[in-house]
Amino acid sequence: MTSAVEIAAYCDQLLGVERFSDYCPNGLQVEGMRPIRRLVTGVTASERLIAAAVEAEADALLVHHGFFWKGEAAPLTGVKGRRIRALMRADISLLAYHLPLDAHPEVGNNRQLGLRLGLLDAAPSGGNDDLLWTGLLPRPMQGALFAEQVGRALGREPLHIAAVDAPVHRVAWCTGAAQGAIERAAALGVDCYLSGEIAEQTVHLARELGIDYLAAGHHATERYGVQALGAELAAAFEIEHRFIEIDNPV
Repeated sequence: MTSAVEIAAYCDQLLGVERFSDYCPNGLQVEGMRPIRRLVTGVTASERLIAAAVEAEADALLVHHGFFWKGEAAPLTGVKGRRIRALMRADISLLAYHLPLDAHPEVGNNRQLGLRLGLLDAAPSGGNDDLLWTGLLPRPMQGALFAEQVGRALGREPLHIAAVDAPVHRVAWCTGAAQGAIERAAALGVDCYLSGEIAEQTVHLARELGIDYLAAGHHATERYGVQALGAELAAAFEIEHRFIEIDNPV
């Protein structure tokens, strides 16, 4: 029998959570009492995902976006109260890993996104645990064609800010809401920077820095780490694993 505490300890060690100063607690956030035989993974611990996990008869739910964020009101009322009440009524444990899951060199969001986009020599730009990654396209291509490739890979058409009329070869990326790293990316000499979201100033920065920018979706770029980690846990603990997609256009 495998407990939620054992799974959390395994994940904590694998992802090196102690190295990260994060915006939320990483690890076991809601502890259920029953052993873990069936694990569901998803991006965000929303009511819809929790309801789907209950329907799937999950014993544990593993997500990238959990609860208890810095600056968030502490009382378990309103939306947060309903979410946690649903988990506890169903006796489902909740595990959440944020920055450690972005950064991991194998099961992390950035690594997994790079694999799906077919990027070569993918690596964190500043060494271990750096959230900004770089890699190469197998061959240079126009930015519009790369945007189409990203759309096919993710099933979501990215917003493409075409800053220069030149082929894209070297790419930098960081999943989620990392549009603010565009200046760091440009300083690395890449042709294109890809993240999940976009801000008004991102458009001007891309044009003035001379770098294409792709906003490929916060949710769309962060679907793959939890799936890879879930598969790792399924193999390590001989449990069932199922990823549940809750559509999110952002």
